[in-house]
Amino acid sequence: MSRKRLFLALVTIFVLLVVFLTIIFYFEDSEKGLVVNDGIGVIELIGVIKDGKEELRQLYEFGKNNRIKAIIIRIDTPGGAVGPSQEIYSEILKIKKKKPVVASIGTIGASGGYYIASGASKIIANPGSITGSVGVIMQFMSFENLLGKIGIKGNVIKSGEYKDTGSPFREMTKEEKALMQAVIDDVHNQFIEAVSKGRNLSRQEVEKIADGRIITGKQAKDLKLVDDLGNFNDAVEIAKTLSGIKGEPKLIYGKKKKSMFFDLLGEFSDKDAKNYFFLLLSDLRIPKYIIPLYKYLEN
Repeated sequence: MSRKRLFLALVTIFVLLVVFLTIIFYFEDSEKGLVVNDGIGVIELIGVIKDGKEELRQLYEFGKNNRIKAIIIRIDTPGGAVGPSQEIYSEILKIKKKKPVVASIGTIGASGGYYIASGASKIIANPGSITGSVGVIMQFMSFENLLGKIGIKGNVIKSGEYKDTGSPFREMTKEEKALMQAVIDDVHNQFIEAVSKGRNLSRQEVEKIADGRIITGKQAKDLKLVDDLGNFNDAVEIAKTLSGIKGEPKLIYGKKKKSMFFDLLGEFSDKDAKNYFFLLLSDLRIPKYIIPLYKYLEN
């Protein structure tokens, strides 16, 4: 057997093994396969909120699984993008009509993190956790003076008066500042309305603390922004009570659509793909060290 045929055989076997393991890990991660008795789904929201796709997917899967009787959102985030926060909040509102959703604030659940929590059936926070920060912010930097000192000047060609609003090459005009303030005010108003609806509070009650301030979990309870003080285990007990689960509930953690096996091996990027076959395999996260084998076979 020639070297090329040997390499081809080995690579083919490896690819088949990768596909086989992918299928196994997929079904192992499936919540349906994991839940035997009634369980509680746990979704961890950790770090800055940039993209809510994974959380939305997990919420949807837990929401439609009849063996999942309640969902806990474990929150440890200072906030982030408005859009993803609103999407997750809206999905929670839908799901809690069918089953309880409990938000558990760990170290911090502020801004977008609290936005999401406010949609839950109940909010549990540690007394010393940081929450609140009901507000919106945009920040722009201007390097006009600095660039002028070193002889750099930006030239902009635009289709409309406001197309380069926020450009670092110049100061914002009064009209631009008014425009951006209107955007901020509108999003802030949406935030207040969401908290008011989710927490069943009057707008006036929310507006009292909707100035961007951070507060502790204990202060939040006094302001009716959270329901109880406690840790994650307390949130589990509350979810158990709300859902009517008898005995010790099984905790089912939401998992991302990828496996640790492939994370350890690494992956190659689209720029390494040489043909449609590579593009197909790129979705399977093929290890980087397999690329030289294919390059050898191409010769």
